[in-house]
Amino acid sequence: MIKLTITSFSYRSGIPEDKYGNGGGYVFDCRLLHNPGRYEDYKSLTGKDKEVIDFLENNSEADKFIKVVKSIIYKTITAYKKNNYTNLMINFGCTGGRHRSVYCAERIANRLIYVPGIEVELIHTELEKENNK
Repeated sequence: MIKLTITSFSYRSGIPEDKYGNGGGYVFDCRLLHNPGRYEDYKSLTGKDKEVIDFLENNSEADKFIKVVKSIIYKTITAYKKNNYTNLMINFGCTGGRHRSVYCAERIANRLIYVPGIEVELIHTELEKENNK
């Protein structure tokens, strides 16, 4: 069993620390995607909201980005299984940690949750901070 910890974060707050002591994992920079947070209509929304999802799918290279990331992750999972590794961190960062990184973390988690031999933990660091205020 491999545990994947998939995290969205804000670069302003820093890259999440590896809680398993493996020295980290992947960090994917979502700032290359067009930022819905620059527009008033989307500022209060997150990457979980349909409006933001539609924006990213229609106004950015999000689908291409997700396909490349997914390919890298699947290859890594195969290698980790062969080497009996048990933990992999997959981090998605953007400027504010609310739109692009959340969208990408959700998309990848939703694809990996059904893979046999995988346990997925999904963490949205900035959204959790907002919810704990």
